Amino acid sequence: MRMSFPSSRSLRVMALCATAVSAAALAGCQSGQTSAPLAATNDYRLRHPIVITEQAETLDLPVGQSTRNLNRDFAERVTEFGQASRRNGNGHVEILVPSGAANEAAVHAVTPRIRSALALGGVSGTHVSTRSYPVDDATAQAPIRLAYTRIKASAGPCGEWPANIGGSLNANQDYYNFGCATQANLAAMVDNPADLLGPRAMTPADQMRRATVFQKYRAGEQTASDYKEGDGASVSDSN
Repeated sequence: MRMSFPSSRSLRVMALCATAVSAAALAGCQSGQTSAPLAATNDYRLRHPIVITEQAETLDLPVGQSTRNLNRDFAERVTEFGQASRRNGNGHVEILVPSGAANEAAVHAVTPRIRSALALGGVSGTHVSTRSYPVDDATAQAPIRLAYTRIKASAGPCGEWPANIGGSLNANQDYYNFGCATQANLAAMVDNPADLLGPRAMTPADQMRRATVFQKYRAGEQTASDYKEGDGASVSDSN
């Protein structure tokens, strides 16, 4: 039996025809002319991308003029802040103390206690730095601010309506603010923003478990858990 195959030129023509038909079908779903592809202009992930940036994590401590020590609650918060800086940042904490405020004497008395609380959280020595910030009002009682830099994910801002919502619906496109809240909530919920950039590195295999499986395999024993038919919950017949 002789079989005939289309030539390479025929294949190219067929491919071009299929592409033209697909483009015409997609164009039929869109009323209105756009300079960019529909997928690019109508994708909320491109309009409201999740951005990974370095941002400051802060903790403000109110200090009264008569304060000379940290109470237990504030000391525990500072210790936890130091632990978080090691877990989420590079382990370096900056102490910003007010200069020219009414509570300046109290601030200098409390700062060593803050360093001690940070040390309990694993942050001490060269990993703690102190810097002052000016206060214009001499009668104000300015707080002490602790800060460290961490990687954060964010999206938005949301709630912007640059165009008439009716016009976008008539053009068979999502309105501009569509999907922004979803992107912002996803960025806020991710525990480690680096997971949005790529998968984590694989952890080493469990050598003890692997040796146990190989030993059972050589001995002809079952290497996996034994599941017996009928095990599990039972349903009683009330009739």
